[in-house]
Amino acid sequence: MKLSFASLLTFVVAASSTVAIPTARQSCPEASRFGNLGVSPTNVSPGSVVTITADFTCAVNTFGIVPEHTDYYLEVPVNNNGHEPPIQLTRRVLAAGQLKDSFQVTIPTYGGYFANASYTLILETTYPVDNNDGTQTHVVGGIEAPLSLKLT
Repeated sequence: MKLSFASLLTFVVAASSTVAIPTARQSCPEASRFGNLGVSPTNVSPGSVVTITADFTCAVNTFGIVPEHTDYYLEVPVNNNGHEPPIQLTRRVLAAGQLKDSFQVTIPTYGGYFANASYTLILETTYPVDNNDGTQTHVVGGIEAPLSLKLT
């Protein structure tokens, strides 16, 4: 069987166009490197149920940060008097390949909240990084979402 130059050129163009189609690069701000965090509602009291959503699409696909587990806290990150410890709401482990997480949690009726303190929802993402000797070290990065905690 003899191929003409035109047939060969048509085959090469067709084959290369099916494998060389560029995909749109996802635009991810640096702030999304540890995930994107949302909470609803944002005005809550102890005992309230909130829905927390986390999206790790940018973290995984753009920054190569694959969460091993995630911890969610209520914290007072600014003007903490030293007696306002982080309050862990939950620890989550994503299934392999899972990029999004959504769940409900109850704000604890903890007796140690401080009036007039600005509590914030914090997501701490723990992920492995490779060391020079082939082992791994686990590091933590975090993001926050606004949350107004009403104490009455």
